[in-house]
Parts: sequence; structure tokens; C-alpha cells
Amino acid sequence: MAATLSVSATQLLSLPRPVYLSRKLHVHAYGFPFPSRSPSSRLVISENRAICSAPELLNSTSMAEEVGLDETVTLRDLCGNHVPDHVLRRVEEVGYVIPTNVQRQALPTLFSGLDCVLHAQTGSGKTLTYLLLIFSVINTQRSAVQALIVVPTRELGMQVTKVARTLAAKPTESDLEQKASTIMALLDGGSLKRHKTWLKAEPPTIVVATIGSLCQMLEKRILTLESMQVLVIDEVDFMFNSSKEVSSLRKLLTSYSSINNRQTIFASASIPQHRRFVHDCIQQKWTKSNVVHVHVNPVEPMPSCLHHRFVICGKNMRLHTLLSLLQTDAPESGIIFVGEQSEKSKKAGNAPPTTLLMDFLTASYNGDSDILLLEEDMNFNLRATSLSELRQGGGYLLVSTDLAARGVDLPETTHIYNFDLPRTVTNYLHRAGRTGRKPFSDDKCFVTNILTSEERFVLQRYENELMFNCEELLI
Repeated sequence: MAATLSVSATQLLSLPRPVYLSRKLHVHAYGFPFPSRSPSSRLVISENRAICSAPELLNSTSMAEEVGLDETVTLRDLCGNHVPDHVLRRVEEVGYVIPTNVQRQALPTLFSGLDCVLHAQTGSGKTLTYLLLIFSVINTQRSAVQALIVVPTRELGMQVTKVARTLAAKPTESDLEQKASTIMALLDGGSLKRHKTWLKAEPPTIVVATIGSLCQMLEKRILTLESMQVLVIDEVDFMFNSSKEVSSLRKLLTSYSSINNRQTIFASASIPQHRRFVHDCIQQKWTKSNVVHVHVNPVEPMPSCLHHRFVICGKNMRLHTLLSLLQTDAPESGIIFVGEQSEKSKKAGNAPPTTLLMDFLTASYNGDSDILLLEEDMNFNLRATSLSELRQGGGYLLVSTDLAARGVDLPETTHIYNFDLPRTVTNYLHRAGRTGRKPFSDDKCFVTNILTSEERFVLQRYENELMFNCEELLI
């Protein structure tokens, strides 16, 4: 059974006054509440946005972890006795001083050594949360892989590696006795020969890896996990839903390492059927039996600063509708999401929809932003170049498939355009989560959907399941 935290009578009195909704809610299999006409037990939603049924109030992990925690606490206050001082100084230098909700709730649990499922909004600070745990555990004097972070894409891996290396920067002269951590990126498209040479010369302390490259190294016994203390699976729901990766992921969790010798962290903004997932973690021995599910803002899956809009048009008018939106919005930085090309279209020799859209925008759009492309079929070097150009500053319009929807952190993005409606509610959540990522910012960001009248009911279903309202634009 997943661990829960109890609330004392004194703490219960300090809880925010509950607000009772006039309409009833029930929880969908994805874990998101949505309106229902069927009778159900009354739910209590407190003003701090945690959700639980009234009889479960005393055992709610989300509620209990917020109770008694001073909102003025700093990251140094939370981490001071666990994380090396030179790492905390780097954290503060890059601007992370006040913890986000997920950090405030999860770090005490993680520092206690418990396995954890981090379930929080996109852009909420999950990456920094598990990196702080890793730096609290590893011994830099020891040449062995002590922490492993598994990611679904090369792009997310590059991003996590960059953050980890920033925090692990060489200590100052006053910290000469403290050796810097070494972080290795073992990602798809990398040089196997170079990785092999590095691993033999001096094993890194932390490895960030995609599952394919990782298992290749493990099977050839080039890399071992005997000294691993922390295992992080980022975007865990995506990886378990991938037919290419799930068997390798299961093998990693049960064969290449043991739950008895490691602390396991699963992280994502979307964990469908999260109660079932926690149950499976225990039954399948992916985690220890006292795993804790930290669920932040369960009734608000997306940042509140997002403004959702939609435009209805005919299929043959979508390009011109998008152009009109871009000319009206004049976004400094935005992402245009396009559906992947079907196998039938590929066999017919048709150009990918991303290419058609790029050609149209290049010829028709007169904005100041650079127009860039990111998709699966690009080689790894071109993909890396696109992301590098995005992060150099200045305005941009990124045309992308769902490759950019998971974990890619572009805080300057203010506009998302769904040229093709996402296929699932989870995809909508992650696409929308590419904007509104500036911590503690109230700046309004926009998610705009271009759809046909036949697709309107799909968007309405997403609105219900993710608890947001979408405004219709007339163009």
C-alpha cells in the first residue's frame, strides 16, 4: 500500500476553509476530475487546490504534505542538511531561491529515502527536485555510476544533462576538497565508441540516458549499475506507453538493478490511472512497498496563466487561418504543433505536413521571428541545432511534431498553436505545457486550436477532462 501522511487535530484546524462545489465531480481514469451528471460522493476542494473526498481528508498525501510547511521557506532551508553547499550556491546563482509546490512537498519525502511518484504540472520544477536528491546522495570521491536518469527523447536528455552540469560545476577554491560530479549523456545518436572509452577511463557519477542506448551498454556489460543509488524515470507514462521502450524499461527496473539497493523516482505531469500505477509499482517490484505518490494541484493539471482558444474553419482554410492568427497575435516566441505523417501518406510519397507548413510560412509570414523545424525524421545533429538556435535568444516560431511536447523547456514561449488537434487528452496537456513555464510568473500565455466543426466535440472532451474553458475566436 502506498504510504500516506496523517494530519493531527491541530494541523487540521489550520487547513484552508473547504469550498463545496455546487455541481458534483468524479475522477476520470486519467486522474483528472470532470463534471458528471451521475450521483457521487461529495468532494471537498480546498483553496490550496488539493483534492480528496471528505472521509479521506485525514489520509490525503497532497493535503498533509502542504500542512505545516511555511510558504516563506527557501530551497536552502529545505536542502541545507542534505545537499552540498556548493550545489546550493549554484542553484541560487541561476535564480532558484524559493521552492515550487512540488519541491516543497516532495523534497522532505525524497530526503527521507522513500521511493516516490512525482506527479505535477508541466514546468513545475520536477527536474530540479530529483536532481537535488541525487546531489544529496552521491559521493563524488567514488568513481562509479551512482545515479541514473532515464528519459524518452534525446532532446529531453540534453536538457536534463545541461541542468545537471550547471549545478555540478567545479567547486570554488574554498571547496577544493569537494570533487565535482561528472555527468555523462548516453543518448540515442551518440558515439558508442566515445561512450565506451569514457566509461572505461573514468565512470561518471551521474548518467542521463535514453533507454535504447542504455540497454545497449548494459547488455554488452560496458556499463554496470552495481553502485547505483538513485534511479529516475522521467516522463514515465510516455515510456510505459511506448511499444519500443516498455520491455527494456521493465527489464531495467527488475533485472539490471534491485529495488532493495536503490531509491526509485517516477516523474510526469500525466500519470493515467495513477492509483493503479502506484499499485503496479509495488506488485511488479518497480518500487518498494512504501512508495509515496506526491500529487500536486490534482484539480488544476495545467498552469492557471494559460488562456485557451479555438477557431473553426474548413480543412482547406487551415493554413490561411494560422497565418491570420500569427499576424494578429504577432507572437515573439511560439510553437506550432503538427500531427505526424501517416504511414499511408509516406508510402504514397507525399511531403510531410511539417514540410508543407514550413514552406507556406517561409513564403507567406512576414514576422520577425525565425522559423525553425523539429521532428523525428530529422537527424540528431539537425535536431540539436534547432534547439540550440531556440535557446540563443530572440524570437522564434518552432514547427514541430509531438517530439517537442515532452519535457522540452523553452520558458520564453508565449503561444502554442495546435495546427492539428492532439490525438489524446494527455498530448493536449503536454503540448499546452510548453508555455507558461516561467516560475512564479503571472504573464498570460495562449494555447490556440485550429479545428473543423466535426472536431469540436473532441476539444470539448479535453476541456471537461482537464478542467479548462476554451474561448472561440471569429476570424
